[in-house]
Amino acid sequence: MSRIALIRTIMMVAIGVAIALAIGLVVRAITVDPKTGGGRDASVTGTSLVGGPFELTDQDGRRVSDQQFRGKLMLVYFGYTFCPDVCPTTLLDMSQAMDALGPAGDQVQPIFVTVDPERDTPEELKKFLANFHPRTLGLTGSPAEVQAAAKAYRVYYAKAKGAERDYLMDHTSIVYLMDRQGKYLTHFTSSIRGEQMAEAIKKFL
Repeated sequence: MSRIALIRTIMMVAIGVAIALAIGLVVRAITVDPKTGGGRDASVTGTSLVGGPFELTDQDGRRVSDQQFRGKLMLVYFGYTFCPDVCPTTLLDMSQAMDALGPAGDQVQPIFVTVDPERDTPEELKKFLANFHPRTLGLTGSPAEVQAAAKAYRVYYAKAKGAERDYLMDHTSIVYLMDRQGKYLTHFTSSIRGEQMAEAIKKFL
């Protein structure tokens, strides 16, 4: 084997290892089995690493903490009101899921947490959320408070490069379903529609 071929082989192996490690870290961020250390579905066994305490401000200016939702499931999504497509679509799916649940939806609290506290004041959240399910709670806060909540839910966010004022935000787009004690149950990606989400939620009611 020539030196160039050997170098290429080593580089390919290194890239493969890096990708495998990245995938492993994502899986572990969702849930880890306490006995084996392997990734497992938290609804079956294991301890979730997603979720935690938060204290933020809702669209009516009231202070809200995660403790207020004990006894209910929480349907949690992180996004921002200036989002051009993914966030409105996801909130529409959440709204459709709540409608599909009917009276059972009273056991579920839909929550929208901004990743853009600089622009998303309570007033902005209220105007934005008027387009979605009436029980959707919008939460904002200081940059430090939002960062703490996002960290607890393993949510990545950052300003995208571009205009200083009309900027976009890069962020994790996952809807988390938390149990009545605030622990992770499952999550939904952007490929899941409202009715599918509702069917999955029903299993935990």
